[in-house]
Amino acid sequence: MALVSDTAMVMAAGMGKRMRPLTASQPKPLVRVAGKPLIDHSLDRLDEAGVSKAVVNVHYLADALEAHLAERGNPAITISDERAELLETGGGMIHAQSHLPDPFYCLNSDNIWLDGPQSAFHDLSKRWDPEIMDALLLVVPHARAVNFRGSGDFHMDGLGRLRRRLSGRIAPFIYTGIQLVSHRLLRDAPDGKFSTNILWSRAIEEGRLFGASFTGLWFEVGTPEAIAPTEAALERG
Repeated sequence: MALVSDTAMVMAAGMGKRMRPLTASQPKPLVRVAGKPLIDHSLDRLDEAGVSKAVVNVHYLADALEAHLAERGNPAITISDERAELLETGGGMIHAQSHLPDPFYCLNSDNIWLDGPQSAFHDLSKRWDPEIMDALLLVVPHARAVNFRGSGDFHMDGLGRLRRRLSGRIAPFIYTGIQLVSHRLLRDAPDGKFSTNILWSRAIEEGRLFGASFTGLWFEVGTPEAIAPTEAALERG
């Protein structure tokens, strides 16, 4: 199965507050896990899958992150500069849109995962249908989410359409931070900073937000306490 895009946006501009004190003097994407910075786990997976271009947004301690990225070869990296204002996930995509083809992958820079039979990006490409989808989110069941202690994010029907978890309930699927996005999702977006959740909510109402169940293992690495068990699980393979 061929990839449907050669480009990914990597979200790397956040303040990393949950990862303090490790982020007091470095951006979260440079926190090392299993011997390398978090962002390199994501970029290496992109490279292995054949995604040749990455657009990386920067804000917090941006100089350090840019210097690190300048040392990489593949994928080819374009910086989306948010030094002036942190635009959140939705605003970040709008700010970078001129560098993004239709569709494009989007992923958080703190993601660590082990692929199943094929890469996460091939999983998304196989399911992608631009006629009915504005975005396709890679979701994972609780059994494949290492370190995750939450209630889940989404329910998914037999066709793959997503709806949100109801308050006080448990949902069977967790969003991995990886998605495939159509420019249609970004239409009529608010100005300035805003969350992608605003765009997802509209897509849910229109029946155009879909999920693909991940066949590999995904690791929640949001806090310093999650690093050691993640490294242990990666060592076990």
